[in-house]
Amino acid sequence: MSDDLIEKVKLMIIDSLRIEGMSPDEIETDAPLFGDGLGLDSIDALQLVVAMEKEFGVVVPDAATGSIVFASVRSMAGYIGEHRT
Repeated sequence: MSDDLIEKVKLMIIDSLRIEGMSPDEIETDAPLFGDGLGLDSIDALQLVVAMEKEFGVVVPDAATGSIVFASVRSMAGYIGEHRT
């Protein structure tokens, strides 16, 4: 997986969740997105599902898959890399 894709995922997170004043460098690639990490919630997860489908053509089919995909930026980028159309 490329650093370019990781950067695009970070930008997608910032843009789709409208996080003002944050740069991609401030999001740790391997940190959890929910809870103690970036602090996202279930509404944010839904917004990220929509953003991933729109920007990368990637579908997250169910909550079980989502919990794996949205573990970190790296896991999101890996899933996008494998399932991108």
